[in-house]
Amino acid sequence: MPREDGMRELPITGRPAAERADAAHNRRRILRAAAGIIEARGPEAVSMDEVARAAGVGVGTVYRRFGDRARLVYAVIDDREREFQAAFIQGPPPLGPGADPRDRLRAFLHALADRTEAQADLLLMAESDPPEARFRDGSYHLYHRHLTMLLGQIHPGADVAYLADALLAPLAANLFLHQRRTRGMTLGRIKAGLETLAGGLIGPPRT
Repeated sequence: MPREDGMRELPITGRPAAERADAAHNRRRILRAAAGIIEARGPEAVSMDEVARAAGVGVGTVYRRFGDRARLVYAVIDDREREFQAAFIQGPPPLGPGADPRDRLRAFLHALADRTEAQADLLLMAESDPPEARFRDGSYHLYHRHLTMLLGQIHPGADVAYLADALLAPLAANLFLHQRRTRGMTLGRIKAGLETLAGGLIGPPRT
């Protein structure tokens, strides 16, 4: 959708496509089963076979609907993800449109840290199985496009594709959990580090 500033808003990923009633019913059963296993025993307990048994469907149905365990886990976390995407694409500033791009970029990194904190264990599983899963997911591509848009407004002519990857790298779930649980970093400390990292690209916060 065009905006007054001439930019085009990014699409929110993960919106469910139209489905037949039976396919939608199976999808809900599978997602409820996966969520129940995660709640009871943690995300590491999720397997396609066990989810199929809990949902009362054939394992082939689970694979046809979701493809692999990473896509299944991403589907479980999809509602929270769509809320986050809606906030930075069409929500109020500074996270949403209408703020200076520097302020939007800082707000996005802080909000993404909060989003990672909320479902870090699920994101770790989804981003690790297979190893390249984080980069093939539609959410990562949307984050990257959003950051390249903001960085392009701040630094025209810069290698914004590289810089966007560099800003997203510290928020990979494996590093985030290592910092939180092994190094004992608080969420506030991680946000402060992201602020310093971003400041090297976009300058100090405006006064």
